[in-house]
Amino acid sequence: MSHKVAILGASSYIGAELVRLIATHPTIEIAALSVDRQPGRRMPEVFPHLRDLDLPEMLHHGDLSFRGIDLVFCALPDGMSCDVIADLPENVRIVDLSADFRLQDPAEYRKWYGREHSQVALLGQAVYGLTEFYRDRIERARLVAGTGCNAAAALYALNPLIATGVIDLDRIVIDVKTGVSGVGQGVHTGRLHAELSEGVMPFDVGGQHRELAECDQEFSAIAGRRVQVQFTPHLVPANRGILGTIYVEGDADTIHAALCAAYGYEPFIHVLPLGEVPSTRHVRGSNFVHIGVAGDRGHGRAVVMVALDNLTKGAAGQALQNANLMLGAEETAGLMLAPLFP
Repeated sequence: MSHKVAILGASSYIGAELVRLIATHPTIEIAALSVDRQPGRRMPEVFPHLRDLDLPEMLHHGDLSFRGIDLVFCALPDGMSCDVIADLPENVRIVDLSADFRLQDPAEYRKWYGREHSQVALLGQAVYGLTEFYRDRIERARLVAGTGCNAAAALYALNPLIATGVIDLDRIVIDVKTGVSGVGQGVHTGRLHAELSEGVMPFDVGGQHRELAECDQEFSAIAGRRVQVQFTPHLVPANRGILGTIYVEGDADTIHAALCAAYGYEPFIHVLPLGEVPSTRHVRGSNFVHIGVAGDRGHGRAVVMVALDNLTKGAAGQALQNANLMLGAEETAGLMLAPLFP
């Protein structure tokens, strides 16, 4: 059975990644594309690497017809997405890639995003889109909220460890290196090649990064008590990819065993042999996550490392994986592309 989808915000990096992945999907057809600015253009005008695909014209989302559309991927900016989604037909299922529906508590949304949530009723319906942990709920959901890419890296590395109690919950330090595509397409001096090349820069220091709210929400729910981690992201001169280096207190062998037990049957999450380290180069352009564990020289301390592609498993790939569940397709459909190397 084939399904028709629409991509709102198709001119974003995530929109382009969705198009690239869906082009290989056996049962999903892209029936509509939208942009919030400069409608009327075709995808190859924005992304020439997609010129060989047969794609519809990009219209303003208000001009789209959703007749016959089974599912909408919404890659619109934060704050805009929730109001657009509120106007979609009730029979259409939605995977949102903004931050608008990630947090369950409206007060937490206001605290981290500095504004009232305009669609609180929908907020209560949204299922957090961390596929491997919410499969059953995602399969039944009308609205799924895609995770933040940095949050996803931390959650994949730590969720099983918090659930099994093999680490000290009050001594978790997360250092994340992220490629520049993770901070969006906006023109900004600090994102120009001359500003980024040959340098690494921390940002949102001191617990200011908004995706920490997702970590607080998810870690605390698993632990049954408040869990607050230390977290510092760094911008690196790479187009895509996230590498998280996480310092914990616990036995490395026990930690490794817990991760292997949690992910032994997962198609996209691979726990490397103890002591082997992951690299963003080995997951680039793919939906795979590589997790490594190493003992630290201090007794009872360990390092957990995680690599994923922020545009694929951190956003568009995760969204397609969720859509597959929602549409009754094979979960891995369109997603078994091997990583790009070199």
